[in-house]
Formats: sequence, C-alpha cells, structure tokens
Amino acid sequence: MSKDYYKILGVEKNAAPEEVKKAFKKSAMQHHPDRPGGNEAKFKEINEAYQVLGDAEKRKKFDQYGSDFEQQGGFSAQGGSAFGGGGFDFNFGGADFGDLFGDMFGSARGGQGRRQSRGRDIQVDVELDFKESVFGVEKELSLRKQSACEVCSGSGAEPGSKLETCATCVGQGQVMQNQRTFLGNIQTQAICPACQGRGKNPSKKCKHCGGQGIVQKTAAVKVKIPAGIDNGQSIRLTGHGEAAPHGGKSGDLYVQVHVRVSKIFKRDGFDVYVENDISYTKAVLGGTITTETIDGPVEVRIPEATESGQLIRLSGKGIPEVSGRGRGDHYVRVKIKVLKKVNKQIRKLLEELEG
Repeated sequence: MSKDYYKILGVEKNAAPEEVKKAFKKSAMQHHPDRPGGNEAKFKEINEAYQVLGDAEKRKKFDQYGSDFEQQGGFSAQGGSAFGGGGFDFNFGGADFGDLFGDMFGSARGGQGRRQSRGRDIQVDVELDFKESVFGVEKELSLRKQSACEVCSGSGAEPGSKLETCATCVGQGQVMQNQRTFLGNIQTQAICPACQGRGKNPSKKCKHCGGQGIVQKTAAVKVKIPAGIDNGQSIRLTGHGEAAPHGGKSGDLYVQVHVRVSKIFKRDGFDVYVENDISYTKAVLGGTITTETIDGPVEVRIPEATESGQLIRLSGKGIPEVSGRGRGDHYVRVKIKVLKKVNKQIRKLLEELEG
C-alpha cells in the first residue's frame, strides 16, 4: 500500500530540506519508544519517511513513483541499525544524528577548535519620556557586574607567570562526557571545567582575582538610544554583559526601553495623533488653528464643512523611523466644541440657521 511520506512528517510537498529535517526531529522526539508515551510503530514510520524525504535523490524518485519506488530500483526500507534504544533498532537513513538532536544533548562529534566559556547576559530597564524616545538620547548606566580583572587583563595569571597546558583536557579545552537520555547513552563534548575551554592554566594564579580573571565591580556604560524607538523594544550591546572566567567571551547587555505616556501625543507605529477643539463656526466656514507637533506648534488649515472626529494629515511630521529612512505622519483629530450656554442673540442666529 502506497504511503504519503509528506503527510507522515506533516510537511507540504514543496517543503524545503530544512523544513523536512525540523519536522522529522520534532516527530522523532515526540514518538521515540524510550520516551514516556512514545510509539514504536509511529517512530518507525517517521524514520522511514525521513530516510526518503531527507535524501534528495530518493525524494525525487518518491515524487515520481510513490512509496513503492524501491521496486523501480530505489532503496529498501530495511537497513542496518544506526542507533539502538531499549532493544529497538532504527536507521536514520544517512541523517546526521548530531545535527538533528545536538541542540538538546550537545554535539556527539567534536568540533574543530576550543569552545571557551561565555559570560552571562544582562538585562536592564531604562525609562524615557516621550520626546526622548522620538528624537533619541544617550544614557549612562551604572552596572554592578563581573568584569575582567585589570591586574591580569582577564587571563587569571599573576603578571610575569606562564600559562601551562591543562592536565585535565591535555590542552584540548574540551572533555568527553556520557549523558543518559531517552535516546540512550550519548557521548557529548563539554567545556573543560579546569581551564574553562582555554586549554591552559596559569602556573601562578593572579592574587587580585584568585585566578578567575574576573572581579565584581561597578562599571559605567553609555547607551545611545536611537530616534524612533518604541515602548517595550530592546537594544543589544554585544560584549557589554558579564565577563567570563579565564578570558572567555563576555555576555551581552540588553537594554529594554519603557516610554512614559504623553499627555498630548498618542503614538501608532511612527504616526502621531493629537486632538484639537474647534468652534462650530470654524467647522462650518473653515479657518486655521494652532496645533502642537513633536517639532513644536504649527498652523493647520481647517477646511469648510469639517465634521467632528475628522482627521487632518500633516505628512512627514511624525516620528522618525529607527532605520533612518523617513518619518511617519502627524494627524490632527478635530473635535467640534459645543457651547454649553447660549444667549438670546446666538440662539436666534442658530434658529435662523436651522430654519
């Protein structure tokens, strides 16, 4: 009986290879028999589908002949075991296990080069008034964080001492670990805990930082807030987070912006809205009014027969786009002001107008 491998993996026929791989990975983890609630039969079916759709040549033949294409000189769904779990053998059809599950368990194969430790990311909140968010501003932040030791420049070595090959990892910066998962025991590589991935240790530790290369101190950081930034948006400053031990890579600093609400302006994207009262006479006959914009007061012409709630657009008078490619628009919403007290003369005029 012909099978629809696309349907089994839950992808469209025109799905890109990365989409196919992602769908397989998700389904395989969900239905693996070593996982609670796993389904061995379903897992075998998913694996069979990926053996075909994960291979460009086999996928081409499947699209042409269907799942019976092995009879046209294709492949046999039965194959040698790639990995085993709980007595269950399955074949990944040439799929790279480290690629598919590496983000969960770490790479099963050692990459080239050393992986050093990385400092912690930091997030801080900054409050701006409305005009600061519109035109941008520079803020200086005072942060208490782990910073590189000034005495040893973050190396952890006492000035004048030498760096020696780490005895734990023999200079590799990484050590092998066995990790038990629902897929069985997997061998992964991890940063060497003795040298933090550097591959070397100081013969004499820095007295100021105890050989860690980092100290806790207060640091000043200047942040340029770009014009047009909106409430809730963040700015990332690479390398301005906490320093890592033994000269590792510093983390990043994330500055989250909070904009105070304006009493005059309302923002929608890069457009600005204000409300202005106008008299009934001006609404009927037209005229000019002065309205407040983010650049200051400007005169606006009110056309004849303007209705209450009508919007008047001032092009390019809104908020600068963060990309610097232009500005939004400024909108004036007019509101006709109704007189609360009417004298005899005005009443007579209104009655004549009504008649």
